[in-house]
Amino acid sequence: RLRFRPRIVAHGAGPVSDGRVSHRRLAAVLAADVVGYSALVAANEDGTLGRLRTLFREAVQPAVAAERGRIFKLMGDAFLAEFPSAEGAVRCAVALQAKVAAREAADLRLRIGVHLGDVVVEGSDLLGDGVNVAARLEGVATPGGIVVSGAVAEALRGRVSLEDLGEQALKNLGRAVRVFRVATGEAPPRPAPALPDTPSLVVLPFQNMSGDPEQDYFADGMVEDITTALSRIRWLFVIARNSAFTYKGRAVDVRQVGRELGVRYVLEGSVRRAGGRVRITSQLIEAASARHVWADRFDGALDDIFDLQDRVTEAVAGAIEPNLRRVEMERAQRKPTESLDAYDLFLRALARHYVETRESSDAVIALLRQAIALEPGYVAAKAFLAHCIMLRAVYRWASPAEREEGIAAAREALATPTEDPEAIRWCGQALASLAGDVDVALAATRRAVALSPNSATVHAGAGWVANHAGEPAVAIDHFARVLRLSPRDPNVGRYLSGLAQAHLIAGDYDAAVEHARRAIAEMPVWPLGYRNLAIALAALGRLAEAREAAGRLLQLTPHYRFRDELTVAVLARRRPEVATMIERNALAAGIPP
Repeated sequence: RLRFRPRIVAHGAGPVSDGRVSHRRLAAVLAADVVGYSALVAANEDGTLGRLRTLFREAVQPAVAAERGRIFKLMGDAFLAEFPSAEGAVRCAVALQAKVAAREAADLRLRIGVHLGDVVVEGSDLLGDGVNVAARLEGVATPGGIVVSGAVAEALRGRVSLEDLGEQALKNLGRAVRVFRVATGEAPPRPAPALPDTPSLVVLPFQNMSGDPEQDYFADGMVEDITTALSRIRWLFVIARNSAFTYKGRAVDVRQVGRELGVRYVLEGSVRRAGGRVRITSQLIEAASARHVWADRFDGALDDIFDLQDRVTEAVAGAIEPNLRRVEMERAQRKPTESLDAYDLFLRALARHYVETRESSDAVIALLRQAIALEPGYVAAKAFLAHCIMLRAVYRWASPAEREEGIAAAREALATPTEDPEAIRWCGQALASLAGDVDVALAATRRAVALSPNSATVHAGAGWVANHAGEPAVAIDHFARVLRLSPRDPNVGRYLSGLAQAHLIAGDYDAAVEHARRAIAEMPVWPLGYRNLAIALAALGRLAEAREAAGRLLQLTPHYRFRDELTVAVLARRRPEVATMIERNALAAGIPP
């Protein structure tokens, strides 16, 4: 039997023994182990190994994927997985124990421990204290049970019944850890959204049929373009790309997808790219009945790829409501680019963008610069470059020269006639954050919303700009719309952080604390969640909690200074009383000026 022995890694990022560079971040880690495995193997080795493989394939992998998790270590009868939120990890644990209990081979039982803490990232592996605690917690659980650390209990904050087992000395940790038992069968609730009044649709990730996994980016980019085009149809409610892509790589039941996302229709498809040709197949399914409404196939040359996208989009829209007056789709005045090479670079950058590490960010910037060098008039690439530099600035990765590059790219893109709502909102958000040009940003995001009223990302950009402008009621409306359009979005922590900031600006500090805690639970590595939480807690006079949140913020971004944020500088001009409140409470929380 392979036994897990955690490797302790010193705090701080730096080179590791094999030459790879490590860095630190927060993660929700789940550790699971089969109870009495050695005895089971001794009694019936072949049968036990077969049942274990089946359990892993049919129960473990689907449960982890359902909560956007990733198994990063297998150890014979045990495994370790990471999740983007503590809630997702606990939901996975509860679902997994339920699946194990329902299986006929009831002799295989699991113990599960979940912890939220610091980890060291080394390639695809995770090491360090956060992993060690999760692994040791698993040993405290009873067969079929789940235990969590105090950090996870705090993130759940009453959404699950927990039994406090008190401080426990875990093996080889050298300190006591507060441990809680999760009531088996009780997962954090995820209410199903109600169906909207208008026809509603999700475009699921298309299957890459090219036989080359490296071509996934092309299929993903195709889905993004179709989703964006459909979201421009005013009478159609379209789920955002980020929620749709939580189903990537999974065998899905369209009925379940419809319930979870609150949509009436599901669009599935595949892309086969070979040589200079591409084939797109797609089918539209009524979620409640799993009835096929429409299916079609589109073939063409790569030179005509944008015409193919338009044909798919028009066919889907016409199939959903055939009795509606034919809707004139709002298409871009110009195609994204006449150079497919540049378009490929743009799609590759878009795919890498969703992996938020410094190394991935560097790669995205390099790809976008290449695309612009090939096609100097590529508006979407310039706008996306500005957006990515803005995000680098949030993490304190952007140099002053890069900030100026982002501002220039956004101004150039906006100066070029375009009807691309994503490009327009990218520019507006970048100019608000990097240049403090809020009036231009407000006009841009309002135009983007008018062009694409059902785009979650467009509404999110408008919400952030409204916060910069000191218009919290407008921001709250936009972020509420985002959460409905993309209810399973991996970036939901960002949107909740935007809501927290809006309530902070509005002076509703209790609501700001609530949304900031939810943001942290969903995205524990997003620094603005801790920033908003620290300031709101200080405003309520809860200084000890505020300083703890500020400490987490500085752990994530050691060079953080609140006066570096243009939000504060812009508010000082438009809402000076709010800027004064933020500065006073940031200092009280211990955030450096």
